[in-house]
Amino acid sequence: MRVLVLGGAGAVCNEATRDLAHYSDFDEIVVADYNLDASNALVEEINDQRLKTVFIDANDYDAMLKMFPGFDVVVNGLPWKYDLPVTKACVEVGVNGLDVSTEEEQWDFDSTAKAKDIIFIPGVGATPGITNVMARNAADQMDDVDEIQINFAAFRCPAPAPGLLITFLYEFHPQTEERVYFENGEFVWVEPFKGLKTVNFPGPIGEQEVCYIPHEETWTMPESLGARAVSVRGCFPPHAMRLAKTMLEAGLYSEESITLKGVDTTAFEMMHEILLQLPETKETPLWAYGLVVDVFGKKDGKDIKITHWNQHPPMEEWGGKAAYYKNIAIPLSIGAQMIARGDIEVRGVLPPESVIDPEIFFAELEKRGIIIKQKIE
Repeated sequence: MRVLVLGGAGAVCNEATRDLAHYSDFDEIVVADYNLDASNALVEEINDQRLKTVFIDANDYDAMLKMFPGFDVVVNGLPWKYDLPVTKACVEVGVNGLDVSTEEEQWDFDSTAKAKDIIFIPGVGATPGITNVMARNAADQMDDVDEIQINFAAFRCPAPAPGLLITFLYEFHPQTEERVYFENGEFVWVEPFKGLKTVNFPGPIGEQEVCYIPHEETWTMPESLGARAVSVRGCFPPHAMRLAKTMLEAGLYSEESITLKGVDTTAFEMMHEILLQLPETKETPLWAYGLVVDVFGKKDGKDIKITHWNQHPPMEEWGGKAAYYKNIAIPLSIGAQMIARGDIEVRGVLPPESVIDPEIFFAELEKRGIIIKQKIE
């Protein structure tokens, strides 16, 4: 069995590579990255004979078509803008795959993936990812699902890597069309920082104020779990939230053309470059990931609420910033291993809650130190 890890030496996915080396039964683990120096250094550090490196330029679609055949699973740890081409390439050559985020157009390849007898799962990280399986586990214990409320606290700095900075800016951009909640059969668009409420995340994160965030769970769960209402709220550390709000109030998300010292640019492009370069945007006092999912429904004619939340080792035990990255990367590795083992028999392009068995998934998380708790009321 062979697995290809795209961006496998990157900020997030290097932890997926480590997990695959430590826990998986793959005969060969190939790290494909634009930065071969980083890939070679990672492989040398892990020191597993199954690991190999290969150069890839993710902007070269034909190169992906040539590289993917012969692998049993493609793990996509590249920035989200590559989700669609990687999905398309996997389906075209008939290779299973998964990634950590989603693009709406990925679902268009569902019927072709079924015809090719493959599975591709978008969004197998922390959220989407673990949260999807939490919601599925609660829904499986109910007769009817009334409402799913997903809450997350992504405790990391604003710009630890280029792709993660893009995610941070996108989630609070005033023009982001995907920032919606689902209710009464409709998707309702909201402005940034709306729907504020306080959520207690167990552990060092504690109580935080969360707001509506554009996440794919909102779009998939009305159909996949039959939920009548779905929302995703989230936050970053307080200093990052202050930054996002200040940018919004100051008009720094504007994409209207301006000229600055003879250079045509926009306020948004300028802020992106500044945040990418400043050392202060690479720092945060706490690295962690908090997830709380509340599902409301009915069982045997009675109202029921099931809450799931996560616990993971503190940053002092888990390697500083790795305490954030592992929560995204470990689910990705587990998903790849479940596909390879045959734990996932459904075919198509489908969200995690439709195909991932909660019992298997939670047990695998626990092996790595991520504990999923449940409370029934």
